Amino acid sequence: MSTQDGYQEYYVPHNSKLPIFASLGIFLTVYGMGNMFNEMTQGVDSSFGEIVFLVGSFVMAATLFGWFSTVIRENHEKLYSDQMNRSFVWGMSWFIFSEVMFFAAFFGALFYIRVFVVDWIGGVGDRGPSDMLWPNYEPHWPLLNTPNPEQFPGPTETISPWGLPLLNTILLVSSSFTVTFAHHGIKEGNRKKLVNWLGATVALGLIFLVVQGYEYYHAYTALGLTLGSGIFGTTFFMLTGFHGAHVTLGTFMLIVMLGRAIKGHFTADDCFGFEAAAWYWHFVDVVWLGLFVFVYVLGS
Repeated sequence: MSTQDGYQEYYVPHNSKLPIFASLGIFLTVYGMGNMFNEMTQGVDSSFGEIVFLVGSFVMAATLFGWFSTVIRENHEKLYSDQMNRSFVWGMSWFIFSEVMFFAAFFGALFYIRVFVVDWIGGVGDRGPSDMLWPNYEPHWPLLNTPNPEQFPGPTETISPWGLPLLNTILLVSSSFTVTFAHHGIKEGNRKKLVNWLGATVALGLIFLVVQGYEYYHAYTALGLTLGSGIFGTTFFMLTGFHGAHVTLGTFMLIVMLGRAIKGHFTADDCFGFEAAAWYWHFVDVVWLGLFVFVYVLGS
């Protein structure tokens, strides 16, 4: 990085098409997912939604790979000044804060439904009786007996928090320790320690996703807990599903960091790429602890 009169130059990247591809990937992914849900709800036998979702996921993954590669190359070429590095720190900080607000909205919706709406629909308080609409409705959470069981049949039972959810909690909490040990490896200049512990973190993240996928399969096939099983199913899959998407993204980031670690990219003074991924991973872990308590333990 060259300087003029004691001031470092601020690197301004060239025009890039990557934001356009990222927007396209997000659009296709969300559009495909919406079609998948509509097809499941209407009982339509079509693979259109799945195909669009997979195409969008591929476009998004390729875009992220290209974007990461560009940033890594620019960093190795010493194009970033101290001010630019500070902007990365603040950018990641605000991104994680936005994710906190994202999940706060969903946790808030769960709280509002459980504390207020369930009772209001049951005629509790000043909202008026609902016997004329749903005479057999019982205001009790979790809603196994939905107000309109013909259109939204409730699940037969809930998922026990002491089975697969507890296993996934152990996996994610353990991964917070392993990624911290990997960070210590960077600070100590021990690349073997970094690679081994970071590889363990990636493995734990992948196992978590496999376990959650099996949990979803069991919920749909054995428990009747689906997106169409009333507000309990909707909130369950909304919260755990979005968290699973964040674990997927976090695992992808850690895989990129693992590849960089194997190539010896990180040093004690230049490792913010790893630290940003670790921050995100710790955030994902904390959100899961909230889900385990409020969705599984208190919701069963």
